[in-house]
Amino acid sequence: MTTQMIIAQCLMVLTLVIMITGMTPIYITAITGAAISAIVAGFPLAGSAPMTIAKMINSGLNPVIADMTGILLFIGIMQATGFLDVIVRDIVLWGNKLGGGPGVCTAGGIAAGVIGALTGFTQPVITAVITGPAAVKLGVDPNKVAGIQAHAGHIGNLAGFTHPTQVAILATAGIGYGLFNVLGLIDALSIFFMSYVRVIYDMHKRGVTVSEEDRIAVMEEIKNKEYKTTSGKAFFPFLVLLIGFICGLPIFLVGLVSALVVMILAHKDMKSAEQTMMQGVGLIATPLVATIGFLFMSTVIKQIGLVDTISTFASPMLSFSPVIVMFCVAFVTGFMTQSYAASVAVLVPFLQVVLGTGADPFAAAFAAASGASLIQYFLTGGPVAALATVIPVVPGSNLKQANLFQRPSILFGCLVALIITILLMIF
Repeated sequence: MTTQMIIAQCLMVLTLVIMITGMTPIYITAITGAAISAIVAGFPLAGSAPMTIAKMINSGLNPVIADMTGILLFIGIMQATGFLDVIVRDIVLWGNKLGGGPGVCTAGGIAAGVIGALTGFTQPVITAVITGPAAVKLGVDPNKVAGIQAHAGHIGNLAGFTHPTQVAILATAGIGYGLFNVLGLIDALSIFFMSYVRVIYDMHKRGVTVSEEDRIAVMEEIKNKEYKTTSGKAFFPFLVLLIGFICGLPIFLVGLVSALVVMILAHKDMKSAEQTMMQGVGLIATPLVATIGFLFMSTVIKQIGLVDTISTFASPMLSFSPVIVMFCVAFVTGFMTQSYAASVAVLVPFLQVVLGTGADPFAAAFAAASGASLIQYFLTGGPVAALATVIPVVPGSNLKQANLFQRPSILFGCLVALIITILLMIF
């Protein structure tokens, strides 16, 4: 190995360490550090050489970016037409029928998670404003209400389409959306299920009872809000989207067709419909820059030989089971950084090493994503837009107690993720 490559690898490792610590802006650090490492390694900026920095940057223009765009075309018009509000209302009402107060706050968290999965920015507070106080009135402990609502981030990350780290993992493994999101949703829902069961047990233990009159009164507050469409019309475009997924059609086109269905059902003219779709695509700005930056960094890591170096040191561990080791590395990284975004500095290079052993790309990618994205919420309830934003709108709750309630359920979700990973390896 040349001296240039050794220096380049050292600079790349330094970049990854800085990203993990969070001392500098993560996206600028990734792009700048990768560019400097590539230049030091001797790669030309552009030209006819087999590999240039320009070609490395273009490697970040991965097909999954088109998938993100199609989904955001759909979600943009769903939000603008009020269709999404109707879906949130119906999910909450369904939750009440399923299990009163526990059902209301669980359904609210799931609804916020699904919205976050589609938009790329999970905000549990958007449903917690309504479902939080309602669930408290229906007898659920405030800290448990806040904790369940903030589980929304698990769906937004692991079942989502736009988190930069998730996109980088899928692109590195060379797989697309579809089954990956379904398995992510199943895993995230297992966390909600565990919390729901624990809340039911807590209410039974405390002897809480809510009269039918009080329950009806709380639900009427939610029903009385003005809505722009019917339940059938609101859910039909989602059905089209789901069928497209199942049939394996290009997600960009599925998203566009679903958006056109909303346009027709909402009786919007084509110009205004296109404008609202474009507003949805505007949500892609941050994940687009981050994704291109992370994938550029991933290419540089491979081209300067850092993957081979890591592989040499990690070979004793990888001899056991590369995919399981990937899950463990992701779990520890997510726990230490408490950030899915910061974890990319470890996940992407190690995933490249695991893939180099011949491991199944899908299983390895799921291990990397699930291992880090779930446990990042364990110590604090999550980064920005997670538990801390819900506490103010749930009367009587506090961050510490709500987070303590979340922890057993998060660990259960991690166990489910490990089981899914093992099943993917077997089948």
